[in-house]
Amino acid sequence: MVDVFRALDDETRRLVLDELSARDGQTLFEICSVLAMRHGLSLTRQAISQHLGVLESAGLVETERRGRSKFHYFNPEPLAEITGRWPTRKRTEQ
Repeated sequence: MVDVFRALDDETRRLVLDELSARDGQTLFEICSVLAMRHGLSLTRQAISQHLGVLESAGLVETERRGRSKFHYFNPEPLAEITGRWPTRKRTEQ
């Protein structure tokens, strides 16, 4: 399992998560197209697939295969676990 922090350490992977959080359930082709059009990234499908694999290993992306297509979904639970680790406290004025 890949560490969540390591998975988030890459700008491309953060962009992939941004796009999946905006519109969940995208195929590899759709993700590649959106990254190219909105962010000017011209990475190969293999490179994006590897980034998705890292995100999936960290639990940040889940996949569902339907026929020949594989759909990718953003899973925010690992991020919630991180933020839940340090409870927020209101600072008192001194």
